[in-house]
Amino acid sequence: MHMTGDCLIGWQDIHHEGGFRAFDPTRCAELEPSFSSATMEDVDRACHLAAEAFVSCRLVPREQRAVFLEMIATALEDATETIVQRAMQETALPQGRLTGEMGRTTGQLRMFAAIVRSGEATDPKWDKALPDRKPMPRPELRQHKVGVGPVAVFCASNFPLAFSVAGGDTASALAAGCPVVCRAHPAHPGTAELVGRCIRKAALQCGMPEGIFSLVGGEAHEVGAWLAEHSAIQSVAFTGSCQGGTALAAIGAQRPDPIPVFAEMGSINPVFLMPEAMKKGAAQLGEAFVTSLTAGVGQFCTNPGLLVGLDGVDMDIFAKAAASALAAQNEGVMLTRGMADSYRGKVKRLMATDGVDLVALSSGNGETTRARGAFFRTTLSVFLQNRHLQDEVFGPCSLLVTCSSAEDILSLSRHLEGQLTVTFHMEAEDMALAQRLLPTIERKAGRILVNGWPTGVEVCAAMVHGGPFPATTDGRFTSVGGDAIDRFLRPVCYQNFPAELLPDDIRD
Repeated sequence: MHMTGDCLIGWQDIHHEGGFRAFDPTRCAELEPSFSSATMEDVDRACHLAAEAFVSCRLVPREQRAVFLEMIATALEDATETIVQRAMQETALPQGRLTGEMGRTTGQLRMFAAIVRSGEATDPKWDKALPDRKPMPRPELRQHKVGVGPVAVFCASNFPLAFSVAGGDTASALAAGCPVVCRAHPAHPGTAELVGRCIRKAALQCGMPEGIFSLVGGEAHEVGAWLAEHSAIQSVAFTGSCQGGTALAAIGAQRPDPIPVFAEMGSINPVFLMPEAMKKGAAQLGEAFVTSLTAGVGQFCTNPGLLVGLDGVDMDIFAKAAASALAAQNEGVMLTRGMADSYRGKVKRLMATDGVDLVALSSGNGETTRARGAFFRTTLSVFLQNRHLQDEVFGPCSLLVTCSSAEDILSLSRHLEGQLTVTFHMEAEDMALAQRLLPTIERKAGRILVNGWPTGVEVCAAMVHGGPFPATTDGRFTSVGGDAIDRFLRPVCYQNFPAELLPDDIRD
């Protein structure tokens, strides 16, 4: 598969001189080729094509949509070696991780194909006419869900495949019958183009309308703003920082025709270390914590960034085991220079916070694109007095907050912001405390775990990858699992309609 550095606008390749290059964070060197930065005219063209395609999508049968998703998956599998090799260069992620991520990506596409075939996402309803009802007759009413319109998908930096060009946002939008204009992440533009060409190949093979998919790139934030502001775009899906997500949400809200922005943003994923669980295995929990913390150099939105438990001997055992495990770890290469710089800055801020003590660092110098794992400890009073201790530190950094009583743990839980996940490590004897925590935690998190670690998100029907702000901009939805399609659908009711005019889903 040939990589040109072009934007993919419908069936056209658009090239501009004077673009930008990808960066290899392992070698700290730029990569060929030069990639085109999309202009406002490119974004406008892509959005207009998407609007035209959306009109045609109403006539595309469910089976054709399902086959389209499956053919994207097949095209990606055929190009896996090329895509993974390029992604390794652009992200410093290992081959095994990226190969697994490719499997997750194709699995998501096939899952949504099955959902489209079944018709379950349209959620058809039929209330029969009651002409003899008194005092007023009831008309016949039928309902199903339709796509909202063209969707702007913003790719994630930390998942160049599963949360990127052909990831869950794109797959669920296409499954809903919504064309996608994808904003490639500038950290891995080559990977984005290769994946985008697979989508376009499948679209051509399946006879999908031009404009069903476009890919625009560039380093400037304006590209994303042009996309979110465009009148043809009816919804935005974003995975990234709180700053980026809230900026897009503001654009969506301030448009003449406001649109929803589904942004998955920051989370520190608190882990509650219950007393009896600590008595039975504090050292083992400390070691397992470090394994979760440092996986992928901590570059997961579900990284365990906050630990909570009772002060005392068991907590000291936990902290000592975690410190020893972390000190034995080597520094890791982060996805970009900017992320590494941001990580170091936030770690330095924690070091400079009165009452926050550094427990351990992993080995290395933590220079250029590299990051050392960092583990800190503080008390409840310091945590409550310093708002920034709830800020996500994107990377292998975590803070332990020790409490003097169960009441303190409950108090901390009430001060937490919205989270993607909250974890309980507990034994049967901890049930009473867990029951007291649960009503608060249910209001704070989209996924609650027992005796596990939050890193690792299963793609299945019951999964929720979302949560109250600032975890996301709308905690009623998930960006992972079959229900992710709900973000891009809306209900339409048909009253007393002739059968010939009804959509196929609700005709019989």
